[in-house]
Amino acid sequence: MKLRNQNIQKLQTDSFDVLIIGGGMNGAVCAAALAARGARVALIDSRDFAGFTSQYSSNLIWGGIKYMESYEFGLVNNLCKSRNELLRSFPSTVTEIRFLSTLSKKTRIPAWLMFIGTWIYWLFGRGQTRTPALFSTSRIKNAEPLVNVSDSRGGVEYSDAYLQDNDARFVFNFVRSAMARGCVAANYVEYVKGEYDSHKNWLAVARDKISGEQFEIRAHTIINAAGAFVDRLNGLAGVATEYQHIFSKGIHLIVPRLARQKRVLAFFADDGRLFFAIPMANRTCIGTTDTPVEDPETEVTEEDREFVLSNINARLDLNKPLGPDDIISERCGVRPLVLKKGQKSKDDFLQMSRKHVVETITEKKHISIFGGKLTDCLNVGEEICEEVEKLGVQLGRVDGKWYGEPGNQVKSAYYKKAYELGLDHRIASDTGEMLSDRLWRRYGEHAIPMLEAIAGDPQLAEPLIEGTGIRRCEIDYIRENEMVVTLEDYLKRRSKLAYLVPFEDLKELTGIHEACEHLFGDQAQTKYEEYFSR
Repeated sequence: MKLRNQNIQKLQTDSFDVLIIGGGMNGAVCAAALAARGARVALIDSRDFAGFTSQYSSNLIWGGIKYMESYEFGLVNNLCKSRNELLRSFPSTVTEIRFLSTLSKKTRIPAWLMFIGTWIYWLFGRGQTRTPALFSTSRIKNAEPLVNVSDSRGGVEYSDAYLQDNDARFVFNFVRSAMARGCVAANYVEYVKGEYDSHKNWLAVARDKISGEQFEIRAHTIINAAGAFVDRLNGLAGVATEYQHIFSKGIHLIVPRLARQKRVLAFFADDGRLFFAIPMANRTCIGTTDTPVEDPETEVTEEDREFVLSNINARLDLNKPLGPDDIISERCGVRPLVLKKGQKSKDDFLQMSRKHVVETITEKKHISIFGGKLTDCLNVGEEICEEVEKLGVQLGRVDGKWYGEPGNQVKSAYYKKAYELGLDHRIASDTGEMLSDRLWRRYGEHAIPMLEAIAGDPQLAEPLIEGTGIRRCEIDYIRENEMVVTLEDYLKRRSKLAYLVPFEDLKELTGIHEACEHLFGDQAQTKYEEYFSR
């Protein structure tokens, strides 16, 4: 809590060029982009970073092939460019993965037409991924015996990308990058209200949800990046906008690993939506639903579970159909979809895209970010920098990129040290990768001090929590640098343990109590009971 407490003190005493409300994907990339250009940035979130929509994605980084059907070629082009840039800039975190899409005889799209579409999609992607392939039913069965081809007319295989780690971890890496460049960030700080004063600056009232203390934050410009809560926060600030959100609920179920290959299995669900079985470490993530809802606060219902389970059971040849007892964990979140006020949503709700809109109220130096998706995050960061400059904040130029993994010189130095310590021969049990690769993927240059600590005490390279690959050196770093306030912050967002291990098994894992002690000290038992007594 030391870092968080220091940052809350700075929020009260410093003045900022920009206050960003919302520490999800949009807010995190804005903070990283602006801090890299020398802006004085504050970032707050009423939950943990990535504590709402941004922790419930499918973990896919994709160019939006489904939007080709609705002729949104400009959106597909931009998303493919963004996907390619993420692949280049985060090679350890964002990796290419093959999608095997099986087409039912009931599907209105013939396999040959889908095949042509995947080639056009490949061209939108500038040929930066492996080429598509046409699959007969026998070829599908040979590649993935699990797929039920009794009602299939064939399929296609193409490439997109996905996150090796979870989405919330990816978001936090942008927060960490922003803090390394001077951003003052704090989680569990709630925006109460804002006032644009006579000196043409914002005076925001915030509340520390841990201590209950209220305080003021002064900033030249406010960016509302609160995702599903953008409209609500604009009301608190007295800001009227042209755009608004409607919501779609999506859920995923995590089950034991299904497919033998590391590829995404794609189908069309009964409602016509693309439906996936996605690798997640040693598990499979299946879904998703697309249900219109009025409120962003949602939960998984029995109807949701039945929809996902019935769809996957109908499309796979399983020895035993998946049932509720096979569900390890669940993910449920809303997708904020953008509409102009007074505009009706499309007749086909499923065809609405996840495009983002940035709306600036110049006279109040207020910016709202509506919609958006993980793949498009870098574009959001760049666009926000342009808008902030228009509002009078002087930004410097970035030497190189403001995002991405460290360069080859830093990476080579890291791997040389890891080799000397023998970490390139140690396997992380949860992912099957080398320990040296695991630490680099998750922490980048921040893993170098971990190597130095391991050199002084080899026990720090040993597993802490059984069967998870988590090493002792990681937990100490996370305690000091990642503002973990609750055990859920760690189990769901800094790691994905809560999604991979059944709840009842998780609390009994060897090392879980010790991890709590490392993270919370004297409060360890309280934090443990707070999470596991639910």
